[in-house]
Amino acid sequence: MYKYETNAWKNLDESSMKEVTKQRHMKWRRQSAIVRTEKPLRLSRARTLGYKAKQGFIIIRVRIRRGGLHKAAPKGGRRQRHSGITKFTPKKSMRMIAEERGNRRFPNLEVLNSYWVGEDGQYKWFEVILVDKTKLSTEESAQILGKTPRRAYRGLTSAGKNIRGLRKKRGLKVSG
Repeated sequence: MYKYETNAWKNLDESSMKEVTKQRHMKWRRQSAIVRTEKPLRLSRARTLGYKAKQGFIIIRVRIRRGGLHKAAPKGGRRQRHSGITKFTPKKSMRMIAEERGNRRFPNLEVLNSYWVGEDGQYKWFEVILVDKTKLSTEESAQILGKTPRRAYRGLTSAGKNIRGLRKKRGLKVSG
């Protein structure tokens, strides 16, 4: 079952999901930016990232505005070219921003991971997996999350590690 679900998400434009995703995005646009959902939309992806269907695991959908970072123009007599308001890209990915916003909304929960669920011309949506440490045993929460709190802000989630360059291979290649 997971294989077919994964293939359907890879080929959204070709499959019969095109109309379904269009209707879904129209509904999501009318909702608030952070919405708690009952179950993950992409179950296979959520399970590979550590989600379990038991007490203590919470899924939220976060809406992020697409495009570059919009900065206010400085008040002064400088040329726009040197003012630093155009062509300014944030150092964080949209996925990491979504994790931080979700953690800000639910400060008593810890971010486990996140994944993409959709985008249109104006927004991107991510589902963020949150874990309630109080609902899990101490050993289990330490095994899932580690011992450090506030993972999303410190770049300890998967999106944060990508930004910090910890996913790239370094060093010498050893010939076998």
